[in-house]
Amino acid sequence: MSARGGSLRRAGKYGSIFRIRFLNGLQYRAAAAAGIVTQFAWGTMEILIFSAFYQGNADSFPMEMAALSSYIWLQQAFLALFMSWFYEGEIFSLISSGNVAYELCRPLDLYSLWFLRSMALRLSRALLRCAPILLAAVLLPAPYGLALPASPAAFGWFLLSMLLAFLLVVSHTMLVYVLCFFTIDYRGVRMVADSLSEFLSGAVIPLPFLPGPLCALAKWLPYASMQNMPFRIYSGDIAGMELQNGLLLQLFWLAIFYLLGRLLLHRALRRAVVQGG
Repeated sequence: MSARGGSLRRAGKYGSIFRIRFLNGLQYRAAAAAGIVTQFAWGTMEILIFSAFYQGNADSFPMEMAALSSYIWLQQAFLALFMSWFYEGEIFSLISSGNVAYELCRPLDLYSLWFLRSMALRLSRALLRCAPILLAAVLLPAPYGLALPASPAAFGWFLLSMLLAFLLVVSHTMLVYVLCFFTIDYRGVRMVADSLSEFLSGAVIPLPFLPGPLCALAKWLPYASMQNMPFRIYSGDIAGMELQNGLLLQLFWLAIFYLLGRLLLHRALRRAVVQGG
């Protein structure tokens, strides 16, 4: 009973931290309103640019215009969940200043603490912004609006893939934090990680639009298991055996990132030296 009680108390602590960070993120409604306008304008601009190219020869493109529009609107609606360049400056400051020592005094696992903080902040931001963008996108005429899912099954796989992609993005963020323990300046690690993840996750352009050899390589990398996978499942652009393989690949990279992050953090804390008084 005592072991079970200890587990429940620890779960309660983590739950409280998640709730506090989540509620804190919900306070920034003005910023969310500005973000909704910005993301809707950006999504409209992207679709109009692609539409201009599609009017020349739509058959030569790897995605149908309706599927591409759905991809872009989902990308804008859930930007807060999948923007790999979003980090908490406070955590970088804790690492570089040595104040991470105060975090280690807490009776909590440091990796789990930061992981939950990142999850809560991303979820709160996405919750404030996604509904208005999705509603407006659904009301737009075809093929420029958000279409319905390819099938009820595709929608179910989409939700599962969304969850895996979200956890993978958070695990990627945690890996960047942990790598900063081994550097003098975190900005180099962050710049490289941001550049790779933005381009290879489909955040700049959907991966099918990349040149053939690069696209074939990119789909096996962990970044393709982020927003690229769930958004293309939604529109039916990924289905059948490719869908099953994609979900397994998401699970594989999630396990790799999670375990690697924990292992490197363990090594970093064993070697960490905090000076001062």
